[in-house]
Amino acid sequence: MNPHHIRLPGSLSWQSVTHHEIALLRLHNQSLWTQQDTQPAGLLGRLAAVQAQEFAYAKWSIGQRTSGATHEGIQRAYVEGSILRTHVLRPTWHFVHPSDIGWLLDLTAPRIRILNGFTQREHGIEEAMLRRSNAVLAKVLAGGHHLTRTELASKLAAARLPSTGVPLAYLVMHAELGKLICSGAMRGKQHTYALMEERVPAAPALIRDEALAELARRYFATRGPATIRDFATWSSLTLAEARRGLQAVQHGLERLHADGREYWLAPADPRPAVKSPRIDLVQCYDEYIMSYSESRDVLGFGALDRPQFVHFIMLDGLRIGRWRHQLGKGGAEVQTSLDRPLNAREAAALQSAIRRYQRFHGGDS
Repeated sequence: MNPHHIRLPGSLSWQSVTHHEIALLRLHNQSLWTQQDTQPAGLLGRLAAVQAQEFAYAKWSIGQRTSGATHEGIQRAYVEGSILRTHVLRPTWHFVHPSDIGWLLDLTAPRIRILNGFTQREHGIEEAMLRRSNAVLAKVLAGGHHLTRTELASKLAAARLPSTGVPLAYLVMHAELGKLICSGAMRGKQHTYALMEERVPAAPALIRDEALAELARRYFATRGPATIRDFATWSSLTLAEARRGLQAVQHGLERLHADGREYWLAPADPRPAVKSPRIDLVQCYDEYIMSYSESRDVLGFGALDRPQFVHFIMLDGLRIGRWRHQLGKGGAEVQTSLDRPLNAREAAALQSAIRRYQRFHGGDS
């Protein structure tokens, strides 16, 4: 590595690559270092989905990948419905593009329902209860009504259905997985739900093999280098289905090997040199973390855990510490916890990363 620049690998005709080279390629392909989009919706159209479990931090995952994005701009896109938030891929929230939400749910909801089955049975949630809940939700949201979870809970309670805790969460998730409801407009700081058919323009359905191929194509193009097991875990597909999706698109991908693993990624484009040291503040559910299971180790994880600082500081793509924020009227205050001391240039890079985050939240720093 040059002391001033990182040259991203341009030729991928090798039989092996290092962990750090894999991390650098992921940073480029995930748009963390080379933003290709100016609008959140465009980014989601390429990435297919972005985990959105922690809403405030999840908006930063979109913002740092989108040129010129601000917290307010992403919030506006969410309120207007050009980006949506629902349970898809895995039993957690994701941001998705309206044109993708239908086929993504058709593809992954069956597996999520299987994964949810044990908890539902444990809490006495039966099929008849799910059908009754869907009927109530469809009625109270019809006509463009966007209701908060608390308001939905009140309607369910009036119908003598579960309205608190885990059972409520699973009734609402079931309605999301069935393409009945999705995110509505914000009401102040409160999230709402809306009928999906009233929120999402009609889009053509994909047959299952088409959907498998499309998801595989987007995953390996934007997350590669990645393994087939990485893809299966990220998508919640079975390994057999993940292989089927990869086989449909592998003619347009390249294959690499490292440490006995087989990695796939889109063919290399010219990649610019990136100034080093470069520090990125990555939230703990960011796609740079959550897109990988088998090969997450290449990102430098394994240092002493500090649970009060749950998000990650990445130096040239490798973890060196953790961070968290406190949001106020004046913007964002960022606190850090480092695994090792930083030299002067690394410390300056950290301050630059903090200023990027503060600007995203409207700060003057």
